Amino acid sequence: MIKQVVDEEEKKQVARCILEALPDWFGIPEAREEYIRESVGKDFFAAYDGEQPAGFLYLKETGKDTAELAVMGVLKEHHRQGVGRALFTAAKETARKKGYSFLQVKTVQMGRYEEYDRTNNFYLALGFREFEVFPTLWDEWNPCQIYVMAL
Repeated sequence: MIKQVVDEEEKKQVARCILEALPDWFGIPEAREEYIRESVGKDFFAAYDGEQPAGFLYLKETGKDTAELAVMGVLKEHHRQGVGRALFTAAKETARKKGYSFLQVKTVQMGRYEEYDRTNNFYLALGFREFEVFPTLWDEWNPCQIYVMAL
């Protein structure tokens, strides 16, 4: 079940639960805490398996015409079951209704790490297209790939 979460404490609880369970992607404590803090006030979507969170994502505005899929996490046991796609579909519809023209997402450039190659392929399968790589936006070991999509 996908739910748009409005309660700020629930957002933080869901984000913490999922991000702490995904150290391969969110293993830097400071970055993880920043994602949790920044969930407040954002369009936030959560997937539930019964009462337990299975995944989430939230959007943030990066320009008057653009929203960013700021962070997304799905528990490994729910990968490849449509959870991420369902979360994205709900977020994309909300972005459209709010009048955004574009969605963007940032990830580590393809070919660097197996986990992120799967992430890149997921975004490409959703319909995102390569926009630009910023080799040192994060650091030289993690070149930032930006994907975009017209809404």
